[in-house]
Amino acid sequence: MNQTEPLAYRMRPKTLEEYVGQEHVLGEGKILYRTIKADRLSSIILFGPPGCGKTSLAKVISETTKYKFYKINAVTSGVSDIKRVVEETQNYMMNPAGKSILFIDEIHRFNKLQQDALLPYVENGTIILIGATTENPYFEVNKALISRSMVIKLNPLTENDIYKILKSALERKDGLGEYSIKIEDSTLRKIADIANGDVRTALNGLEVAVLTTNMESDGYIHITDEVIKNSIQNRKALFDKNGDTHYDNISAFIKSMRGSDPDATLFYLARALNGGEDPVFLARRITICASEDVGLADPQALVIATSAMQAVHMVGMPEARIILAEAAVYVANCKKSNATYLGIDKALNDVENKDTGEIPMHIRNAPVEKMKELGYSKGYLYPHNFPGHYVEQQYLPDKMLGTKYYIKDENIK
Repeated sequence: MNQTEPLAYRMRPKTLEEYVGQEHVLGEGKILYRTIKADRLSSIILFGPPGCGKTSLAKVISETTKYKFYKINAVTSGVSDIKRVVEETQNYMMNPAGKSILFIDEIHRFNKLQQDALLPYVENGTIILIGATTENPYFEVNKALISRSMVIKLNPLTENDIYKILKSALERKDGLGEYSIKIEDSTLRKIADIANGDVRTALNGLEVAVLTTNMESDGYIHITDEVIKNSIQNRKALFDKNGDTHYDNISAFIKSMRGSDPDATLFYLARALNGGEDPVFLARRITICASEDVGLADPQALVIATSAMQAVHMVGMPEARIILAEAAVYVANCKKSNATYLGIDKALNDVENKDTGEIPMHIRNAPVEKMKELGYSKGYLYPHNFPGHYVEQQYLPDKMLGTKYYIKDENIK
């Protein structure tokens, strides 16, 4: 066993049969399973959270394909590395097949120039691209590359998937099989739970536990819950404040407030705060929701949200969490109305796309006496001079008469 290689590296599968998880694309008969087995792979982009098996899947492909396999990392590689791969691929003496598979880890780190350099060779089939990314490729990868590739989303591994891999690591000689280890199944499942879908975190934690625990008098290394607690980081949150999960989480947060679910609201707020989200950004989202989704059903919501945003500015974390929670729960519990939101959007659409006519003369301003002679302000009825401070008169242009923008709903008093 090569002790210099981390356990997570040694446990990477070499065949599809050894690969655990992702049955939605790698189950027998599924498209990716069939193309790998037949060695008829076209360019693919794999995206998913850390530790879900993107690099391991590339490893499986490298072991099964008849084509030459290259691997580069977008962080440390550039256009020159792409050109080298292309030159070797097109060299008949070095590569009689005339095509190769190029695996690019963290492909979202390639800039536009580097991605453009790949395009002609992916298009003509010289290179079969396998890109791996933790970011949403529809935002981060060249659209031309996306259109020429299958985009496959890999999910976080389930607790049961990680448990199977941990059991295998304890048995395999290239894993931890040469150590005399005693560990309860419940402890293994605890590791799988803490890892939260990231098998690398689970394997690293198990390896640290084994290598830092002394053998006892019975000849075994005993791995207990307490040992695991001191060997593995706290439960890994699937949150990246700069990545795809940022958008997913904030979307869920807003929709939970809009959907009047205070418990879900607090849950997604906690995820955001735990992931390092900017509290001022969260306060802005609460303020927007108070206006867009609560609106005139409870005008006080906007007052509370804007006060919360100011308080968050003044106080900062960690106390800002309480202010954010108070405002978010208030907004979640409010009655909802989007009447003003729909109204202003409809009005903006008309202004931008229609001939809406002229402002009626009687409601135009007449700061100069001569303007009144031209009809400006002529005939205007001052509402406060009438009973109830209201009088019927035309305000919309002639061409827009009868148009309704603000439609009061049942939640508006």
